Amino acid sequence: MSRRFRSLLLLLLPVLLVGLAGCGSNSSSSSSSASSGSALDAVAITGDVGTAPVVEWKGKMTAPDVQTTTLTKGDGDTVAEGDLVTAQLWIGNGFSQKEAYSSYKAGGAQQLTVNGQLSPVLHDAVKGATIGSRIAVTTPADKLFGESGNAQLGIGNKDPLVIVIDLISKPKPPLKGPEGKAQKAPSWAPKLVTKGDKVTALDFAKTPKPDGKLRSAALIQGTGPVVKKGQTITVNYLGQVYDGKAPFDESYSKSPVTFGIGQGQVISGWDKTIVGQKVGSRLILAIPPKEGYGKAGKPEGGIKGTDTMYFVVDILGAN
Repeated sequence: MSRRFRSLLLLLLPVLLVGLAGCGSNSSSSSSSASSGSALDAVAITGDVGTAPVVEWKGKMTAPDVQTTTLTKGDGDTVAEGDLVTAQLWIGNGFSQKEAYSSYKAGGAQQLTVNGQLSPVLHDAVKGATIGSRIAVTTPADKLFGESGNAQLGIGNKDPLVIVIDLISKPKPPLKGPEGKAQKAPSWAPKLVTKGDKVTALDFAKTPKPDGKLRSAALIQGTGPVVKKGQTITVNYLGQVYDGKAPFDESYSKSPVTFGIGQGQVISGWDKTIVGQKVGSRLILAIPPKEGYGKAGKPEGGIKGTDTMYFVVDILGAN
């Protein structure tokens, strides 16, 4: 997901990493058992893979470098370069000895693509591991978040961190584009401007003024499974305000984006219209301010509090 789209569309803190899989080892719980002198000596980590870890701070933590320990070895597939995986993430701050972030509390597991765009700390921890595993990583914060740390999480750039990663599943890769039967566009919808198989803009020349209603229609009716609340979906999208001259954001020229649906991670207009649609569908959406950003709008995106936003959304996967 582009950084700009995250700041415009997401209502919650973006997560780094939807359902739980029984791919763990025979052990029902795990605890840290790193060698003496490791950063993990400062904590005890217990709990089942796929449930929020219980972390007990036993002493001062120091993490001068990155260390990775497998707490529970899963018996699922091995994660390889380029794989798409779903995972749960927990981050603890060894300086404050407090939980800094938990995907278990912030919308659930997300999809990770194991490639060069993933933080090296997470990439190296996940690649070569098996689905069903629980992995603990200790690291100085700047190795994960960069020189600025992460003020939103109360993390300074040199704070020692412990990261608990639960590898839940390895879902099917998303579609390359919409797949299904083309449908007649509704009268309220703008015309799509395309270049090859990519949507580049919306043409409002013959589009009636928005009526303040939340509207959605399938321009292509997909044949895949129905999207359910709580799933993690992969989409391509383009957004443009009514009568706007250019999109305020889009992913077609970059890469598809992934996020949780139906659980408040995105504007309510997306949650209400995408849940219940089929994978492979191309949707056209009209989202009034009350289902988007309200009266405040999003000035940084050029979206006023009176603007109705129109989106094209291609649903490429749901897991």
